[in-house]
Amino acid sequence: MEPFERIDIQELPLSVPSIRRKVEDFLMRNALRLEEVDLYLAVLDDEGEILAGGGLRRDIIKCIAVSEQARSAGLSVPLVSRLISVAAERGHTNVKVFTKPGNRSVFESLGFRLLAEAPKAILMENGRGLEDYCRYLRSHRADGVIVMNANPFTLGHRFLVEQADFSTRPSGLGRNDKDLPSGLGRNDRDLPSGLGRNDNVSVISSGARRAESRNLAVIPVKEDASRFQYGERLEMIRRGCDGLAEVLEGSDYQISSATFPTYFLKDLSEASETQMRLDLDLFGRHIAPALGATVRFVGSEPADPMTARYNALMKEILPSYGVRVVEIKRLKSSNGRFVTASRVRERLDKGHFSSAKALTPASTCPYLVADLAERALRMELDAPLKPGLVGPDSNGAHGDMNYALMGRSIAAIRPYFSRMALAGSADELRQLGIDAEKAMLKATGGVNGHRGAIFALGLAVHVFGRRMEFVDNKRVMQKYLAQTTRVLLDNSPADNKLHSTALSHGETAVQKYGVKGARAMALDGYKDLFAFWLPYFHGIRKQPFALQRTLVCLIASLDDTCLIHRVGYERSRLLRGEASEIFDEIAHGTDYEKTESLLKGLCARYAAEGASPGGAADMLALTVFIDSLLS
Repeated sequence: MEPFERIDIQELPLSVPSIRRKVEDFLMRNALRLEEVDLYLAVLDDEGEILAGGGLRRDIIKCIAVSEQARSAGLSVPLVSRLISVAAERGHTNVKVFTKPGNRSVFESLGFRLLAEAPKAILMENGRGLEDYCRYLRSHRADGVIVMNANPFTLGHRFLVEQADFSTRPSGLGRNDKDLPSGLGRNDRDLPSGLGRNDNVSVISSGARRAESRNLAVIPVKEDASRFQYGERLEMIRRGCDGLAEVLEGSDYQISSATFPTYFLKDLSEASETQMRLDLDLFGRHIAPALGATVRFVGSEPADPMTARYNALMKEILPSYGVRVVEIKRLKSSNGRFVTASRVRERLDKGHFSSAKALTPASTCPYLVADLAERALRMELDAPLKPGLVGPDSNGAHGDMNYALMGRSIAAIRPYFSRMALAGSADELRQLGIDAEKAMLKATGGVNGHRGAIFALGLAVHVFGRRMEFVDNKRVMQKYLAQTTRVLLDNSPADNKLHSTALSHGETAVQKYGVKGARAMALDGYKDLFAFWLPYFHGIRKQPFALQRTLVCLIASLDDTCLIHRVGYERSRLLRGEASEIFDEIAHGTDYEKTESLLKGLCARYAAEGASPGGAADMLALTVFIDSLLS
């Protein structure tokens, strides 16, 4: 084939099924597989066949291939150059590629340098990202290091840090009670801050700590494939390790299963082993020397075979780089089970705050509260058969909203919940609410998906996050909800501004009809929620249609300002009466076919009429949230 005089590189839209199949067939002919990419660029011949192609996923080049007949045409250089340019336009100045070891010289000719290697793969980079990160590490020298995901940070993570910190002390003290300094043992008064009998966890105290520990560094995994995003995990680790170790910034140079591509591996069973070997090689070559670390600490893994294999490879690979691996036995709770982040997540999934809290230090609890707030919003969104509301089965009465948009709205709000839980003043809480609204509106293209929920859930998240010691006392929590709302409103600017935009339709309805709106409900501490809605939901929450029946209860008992705006005050009163009659039929019955039929009828009528009980949806989410905190 003669060299191309002009190379036209174009993007192939993989969302088009026929084009996606075409790319898949091209890669298959080159012994590769298509993986998730943000875009795919290709050079086509006159007949539209792919001569060369490559994809980009954030800062990683993937799925590069050149057809056999075009391998002498020099297509790799312009194709990779274009991918690097696109990555730079998207803010990624350091581009990486995972590829077969045999391709090393090809990418070296394109300006890439080797970062790590394993028998089946290598990692290369064309920028100075790793070099810059290592320069940062050299300013934080540490003898020992722990790398953790902390999704979320648990008492087990804290125990690992304590024991690792103890192991690096030059005194030679061990972890047994007989080795502890005089007067320190297993009594509660000797436990590190935040641990005690109420946590239902047995720990071995490591004794008094240094005010500053430069001997131990903790590095969080940065990639955001976890339930708790990197920013939250970094904060949790720093708060949980305060005084025990120096917590450093994470980087893009921890190779996880979420970031490691497998498109070039013939046997997918080799993927995990290859990913782990690359990660450890990179750590041994670069991270440990930059820190000056000679010890890596890791928790034992008795249950998960993949993590156990990683620990075994760590012991095999790192000593060749002068890094000793110390495995510390995991912490157990009083029932004999190991304390793990997965157990915490399981309990959060079930809405059991108290049992999740028992496995974490107090510093983690505000983040658990934030997670449960998101859970409540997603449970409301995911429930079908909700009259007038968006769900997985219908857009309800909305022409401007759908399930995907509402999901984006929740995702945009989520980072603000943990900040609200930790907010130190009414002014800070107010500004976070305004910022959350702006993020929501940006994510939805200006559509108000969860404005009321930001106010109600944001307020509750703040109160529960700040008053953790009273989280199981309904009366006290109701008091603090009312008190905090009063402070928030009394300290507002002259225009009483709590939002990023002008008055909402709901607030306009309050002014026009004198009904009890969101602020008034908050000022009385959500009295109806604690007196009626919460006990009802708690009693039926494990039964079919629990969310939908609670929603009908709310529609029947609430002056819903969103509904009033949609259909007018008089019509909303009639809809409340109809909902009350239906609720009487389905509240405690077991004829779920009848319940489903009545719900379907309501959904059809509300959709046809444009009636949307958005206020009831907000109160449903708040009810679910508070129920999870009291469970």
